[in-house]
Amino acid sequence: MQGNFYFLILGGLGFFFYGMKIMSEGLKKVAGERLKSFLHMATKVPIIGLFTGFLVTVFLHSSSATTVMVVGFVNAGLLSLKQAISVIFGANIGTTLMAWIVSSMSVIKLTEYALPAVGIGFAIMAFGRSRKTRFWGEVLIGTGMLFVGLGLLKDACEPLKDTQQLKDLFVMFAKNPILGVLAGMVFTTLLQSSSVTIAIVQVLAFKGIISFSAAIPIVLGDNIGTTITAQLAALGTNINARRAAMAHTMFNVIGVSYMIVFVYLGWYERFISFIIPGELTLKSVMFHIAVAHSAFNIVNALVFLPFIGFIEKVSIWLVPQRKGRDEFGVKYLEEHLLDTPPVAMQQVRNETLYMLSVAEKAVNTAVQGFLDKSEALVQKALEYEKATDNLQSEITQYVIDLSQREISVENSQEIPVLLHNVNDIERMGDHAKNITEIAQLRIDSAILFSELAIEELKVMWQELKEMFTETKTAFEKLDRSMAEKLLEREDRMNAMQIRLKEAHIERLNQGVCKIKANYVFLDFIDNLEKIADHLTNISQSIIGQMQWRRYKVETKQKAANPDF
Repeated sequence: MQGNFYFLILGGLGFFFYGMKIMSEGLKKVAGERLKSFLHMATKVPIIGLFTGFLVTVFLHSSSATTVMVVGFVNAGLLSLKQAISVIFGANIGTTLMAWIVSSMSVIKLTEYALPAVGIGFAIMAFGRSRKTRFWGEVLIGTGMLFVGLGLLKDACEPLKDTQQLKDLFVMFAKNPILGVLAGMVFTTLLQSSSVTIAIVQVLAFKGIISFSAAIPIVLGDNIGTTITAQLAALGTNINARRAAMAHTMFNVIGVSYMIVFVYLGWYERFISFIIPGELTLKSVMFHIAVAHSAFNIVNALVFLPFIGFIEKVSIWLVPQRKGRDEFGVKYLEEHLLDTPPVAMQQVRNETLYMLSVAEKAVNTAVQGFLDKSEALVQKALEYEKATDNLQSEITQYVIDLSQREISVENSQEIPVLLHNVNDIERMGDHAKNITEIAQLRIDSAILFSELAIEELKVMWQELKEMFTETKTAFEKLDRSMAEKLLEREDRMNAMQIRLKEAHIERLNQGVCKIKANYVFLDFIDNLEKIADHLTNISQSIIGQMQWRRYKVETKQKAANPDF
């Protein structure tokens, strides 16, 4: 009997976990990039951010998925810390939907339809004509598996209702709510899912094993335990992402801290009974728990919403900036400057120059990772590359917003040039990523090069580093002579590429280098040369811009003085 109990518990949790994961992943695939765009665009005002977090979490059926996504967006620079906090508030409310879904099994025997749902979902996945249709099949499979798991958990709890020791334990939680909070926090931390903890509590209450009074503090503790997911997601991310995770923890810890007072006084339970009038029975207790879960998160969000600025400051204080650590995100683009286009244009130039420096770090770190055979540098280069992608997105959107304002002819002429520059810089980041892949291949395959080959690569890299330095100077100062000098450097890079290829083939013929190293060496120098091409594109745009400005000045002078 005991073995059967453990099998049911493990199997039920497995089905519930995996079903929820499949359902959530399927829904994310259905939504695609639109979900990310929605999350990014709909968070400009805190109350809108709250509703956005709520809707996204309702759709995904997982606050963890939303908070992890939010932390990722903050890490990428797509969301500010303040925006992220409001979304997390909404995610906490949205996650309570799962408790309502679980509650429905006390009224409707959904477990009877669970297995057919899995079968139908599989058929849709196997025979669906479009990708989106197959993704909906995945969602149906996940939903069915989730309710199969709930059915197994309900069966497993059946013999527990006669276990006096377990009942005594839950009576203790009712008498000492802090113990219940700790239990809920520990269970959720271990299970890594607030929905699973709440579902187990609801099933236990439905079977009469735990009272509603004992369930409330566990539900509160569950809200603290769920913050561990965001904390784990923030490991290794930038400082604002870690601050967003800290804000999530603060929000729930402080909320539980003041709410526990009302639990001790019995007011919280009476408040829930007021919302759901009528006798509390085994059939209705699951809904009472769902309401208790929702009420805490809704009240807590409404209490903290006006104080988002304060939470942001406390999060910054709790997670201070570390010395010597690079943090990347938008530096110069401010929405309020869009109403003064000349100032906004200068900020776009500053941001583009900053993006160029990030791309330079991506390339240099990737190359150094290749030369040193360092996986840590390879991973760091990928972070820089991701930052260039996000900066491209932010700059492009800002320029689009700016172009809708009344701007001068000169600025309107410069906008497409800047966009081309931004795209060139983003492509440099892509080539840095290519170099990281080459570096990883070299590390994994233990590919060796002769000392002469390494020295040749370093010479080409040094030439590229000087091109980066001169391009930044030319762009910042609009220095035409420096830009023209870069064209000469690009010619040298092309010649160097040809010479290095010929020298490498000679070494292969002599047996100095192994054939296995051939692809890696050639691909490496090709990527360096292509990065030089994109730097040259920027220098050419500077030359063209200066020629156009000179033409405008001469045109004005001729108009003022026909004899000029």
